[in-house]
This record gives sequence, C-alpha cells and structure tokens, in this order.
Amino acid sequence: MSIIRTIEIDGKDVLFKASAAIPRIYRLKFQRDIYKDLRALEQSVNGSEEGESGLDLFSLEMFENIAFVMAKHAEDSIPDTPEEWLDGFNTFSIYQVLPKLIELWGLNVQTDVEAKKNFAQQSVK
Repeated sequence: MSIIRTIEIDGKDVLFKASAAIPRIYRLKFQRDIYKDLRALEQSVNGSEEGESGLDLFSLEMFENIAFVMAKHAEDSIPDTPEEWLDGFNTFSIYQVLPKLIELWGLNVQTDVEAKKNFAQQSVK
C-alpha cells in the first residue's frame, strides 16, 4: 500500500509517493538509512526558524535525496538524478517542503502498521 500526495514546490505541483519500497530504494541509491536521515532532518528543522538556516550542507543533501526518491517513486518521468531534478526548480524553502514530506512518510508508516495489525487480528480468529 502506498500514499501519494501533491506538494507545491516553486509554484509547481509535484507528486510524492511513500510506500514500503522507499527505504530500499533510498538505501540502494544512496547507501543510507532513510529512517535515521528523516529523524535527523526533523530534529534539525524543529530547532530552526524559517529563514534561519540551522541545517548544514549534509542535511540539505539528505533532504534533496529523500525528496528526489519520493518524487521519482511517484512519477518515473522525472530525471534520473537529484541534480537534474532540482535543476527544474528555482530556490525554494526546505522549511515549507520537508514537514509535508515527513507528514506523508508518517501517514505511510501509520497505514502500514494498521494494515499489519488488522491482518494479525484476522489471522487470530
């Protein structure tokens, strides 16, 4: 099961998809754990005000990679690298986009947990 959401970036509607495949895709493409990266980004953003850069370059790159993977998963027609994909936008605020991506990921995880819980209850009967 997956969840697709449209998020506006730089005046463009961009589709993002969260599913059980995302951690694997992210790990294969970037050799990193998306759960740890999202947690670190969430903590960094929660400690900063919009317009005040509390994120280091590595955190910005993590955000770009996570956004790219979720966008590519939703729409295969986007370019094959984060750099090419980002080239299609002007500068935009990470503080407006990242919370929406974190929310989308949270909805996906919640839906997955509910599905497993319901399956387990049906199996017991």
